[in-house]
Amino acid sequence: MTDDLLKMIVDDTAEKMTDAVAHSRREFATVRTGRASSSLVERLTVEAYGVEMRMQELASFSVPEARQLLITPHDPANAPIIERTINQADLGLVPSTDGRTVRLVFPELTEERRRDLVRMVNGMAEEGKNRLRGLRRHARKDLDDIAQGGGVSKDDVKWVADQIDELIHKYEAEVEQARSAKEEELLEV
Repeated sequence: MTDDLLKMIVDDTAEKMTDAVAHSRREFATVRTGRASSSLVERLTVEAYGVEMRMQELASFSVPEARQLLITPHDPANAPIIERTINQADLGLVPSTDGRTVRLVFPELTEERRRDLVRMVNGMAEEGKNRLRGLRRHARKDLDDIAQGGGVSKDDVKWVADQIDELIHKYEAEVEQARSAKEEELLEV
């Protein structure tokens, strides 16, 4: 029974760490580069039809040019609402609408702005790593609780602790790799 419990701690921690890395990657995707990307706006919440909805539920996105995003609402009556939501989100973009579609033009990034965005991504990466460390701390606490309850050898406890350490190193490396790729993308001129 305790072997199953120990395996469950490792499996549960691995699953939560995978989710934490995926969350970090989604956070990185929200940082805009000089290229158009729908990830910047698709998660914005829009009030339409009397309920809060994500923009990706209300519209489709296309990139007609490298620095232009075209948002086409499924119902053209929602175009002004989408435009207002983007303005209120303070993304540094000015939407324009023709009544049926909303167009976003992504300006060229200055060197100073690129450096600011890199600092922001580095902060997001550190938050992601802190999330992973918190998960490790929680798993270690569960492991200590089981060890104090007895019925588990010190070797098993050490083995699980080593497994948890291997997991955090693996997932921290994934966050770092995603951070590095985003930094490279931001600094690309």
